[in-house]
Amino acid sequence: MHGPTLVNWLLALLTATAGGYCLTRLRHSPCTPAGAPGPGPARRLLARESDAAEALMGLGMAAMAVTGATVPAGVWAGLFSLPAAAFLLAALYAPTGRAHRLHHAVGALAMTYMALAMTASAGGHHHHTATLGAPLLTGALLLYFGGYSLWAGARLLRTPAGTLALGTAGLPRACRLTMGIGMFAMLLTM
Repeated sequence: MHGPTLVNWLLALLTATAGGYCLTRLRHSPCTPAGAPGPGPARRLLARESDAAEALMGLGMAAMAVTGATVPAGVWAGLFSLPAAAFLLAALYAPTGRAHRLHHAVGALAMTYMALAMTASAGGHHHHTATLGAPLLTGALLLYFGGYSLWAGARLLRTPAGTLALGTAGLPRACRLTMGIGMFAMLLTM
């Protein structure tokens, strides 16, 4: 990342906390046996998959925010392109949860895009006033993650029953909001 050092460290702390929380949820959530009937097991499997994807993205964003300049950008691009392909395939072939999987694919593709933009800037003529990546694509991703953050924030405030989401019930939604804001902040520094 090319932002101020303090911002990079604060972003790393925020996304590592969210990723660690998702990793903890993944570790403590019940496993679904293969072939278990009913919508409950499918919903639990999608929740575990979501926790795994958000843990991967949160911890990856934290690592990229702190070590972006020291680790070759091509390594980051390779690391994030594999989950992006997996999420895209899962979104195409899964009977349920396509929108959620597609969101994770967009996040992984955005991380790959940022890493590739860092690779291009490392090739030579990078100045502090130059922008990284394609401005149109960066703008589209900023709109997507800005809108997603607003949507996730609105969902955090209200449950389906219309009451405030208080206590630990709102933590998964807060994690999603944190990830959206983190991605928006990383794109903003491009």
